[in-house]
Amino acid sequence: MTETKKEYEFWLARIRHLPNQKKYLLHTHMKSAERVYYIEETEMRKLTFLNEKERNTIMQAQKEKDIKIAYEKLEEKGIHFITCFMDAYPSKLKEIADFPYALYVKGSLPDETKKHAAIVGARRCTPYGEKYALEFGKMLAEYGVEIISGLARGIDGMGQRGALLGKGKTFAVLGSGVDVCYPKEHMGLYVDILEQGGGILSEQPPGTPPLSIHFPMRNRIISGMSDTVLVIEARKRSGSLITAYMALEQGRDIYALPGPVNSGLSEGCNQLIRQGAGVLLSPEILLEEIGIQVVAGNKKSDKNKKMLESPENMVYSCVGLYPKSISQLLEETRLESEELLQRLVSLELQGLIREISKNYYIKIK
Repeated sequence: MTETKKEYEFWLARIRHLPNQKKYLLHTHMKSAERVYYIEETEMRKLTFLNEKERNTIMQAQKEKDIKIAYEKLEEKGIHFITCFMDAYPSKLKEIADFPYALYVKGSLPDETKKHAAIVGARRCTPYGEKYALEFGKMLAEYGVEIISGLARGIDGMGQRGALLGKGKTFAVLGSGVDVCYPKEHMGLYVDILEQGGGILSEQPPGTPPLSIHFPMRNRIISGMSDTVLVIEARKRSGSLITAYMALEQGRDIYALPGPVNSGLSEGCNQLIRQGAGVLLSPEILLEEIGIQVVAGNKKSDKNKKMLESPENMVYSCVGLYPKSISQLLEETRLESEELLQRLVSLELQGLIREISKNYYIKIK
């Protein structure tokens, strides 16, 4: 495709208030975006799939004369875009009902030859959810599965960080323009995704702010580009459950992490399992279920346990996935306060536990 033709494709792609399906029908009927740009009003009125408001929207867009300048600015930002008529467009995404007419991309696109898993969940997650989002993201990436998520706080970000720790690629689908990092505190993750060969994607034109209306729309892209969707923690009514139900409609496999029955953040996951979703028991089991053979070997956690001295091992076994206070650990281990603190510091230095707030600890390995 010539640069001139791409300019017109970019013009059609970013016409606001014109549905994806109508852009697709227009392009199909007219054979190119350039011909849409020059279509006369009389000819447009013969297109019965357009209503009056949509015709006016197109005619208003035709008044734009600086489409070349707009396209050059896109390239200057290192952003490229693909439409559903281009070979590079993700094939799985084109299978869904309301696929995006175009995607804006920084970095790369997912590898069509690889398996893809979405990791989604609550923004305000628990340490339990954080641990497993990181663990699943890391091990799946180690076995070549590419991770797709939304760069959001909580589970999304942890799953993508796990993929990077596993030396794999991850792709963030934004509810803003690809040049607008949201949330801002994930700028480091945003940069790391690109540096490790992944990509930032959106159907929103560059510069678009993160409006709430965009997030349910972007969720269909996350599930649509994936083979499998993992829901790590979710409330009964949440965006993560919307993503899961979208994935079901798209024919994707759904897995959920079981959690305590008295936890609101596990209510949505437990509901999905009750409705027939797969149960996330371990990354190894999941990999086997999606057709990837796991190489046998000693687990890192087993090695760590063998290396621990007996008192440390006792403290380590008492620290759990939910926060425990110093007073709880003193009661359970029966150690003196000074010795307990020494063991906690040693375990933290070895990267086995973490103090998440003053005098509260969780196990991270």
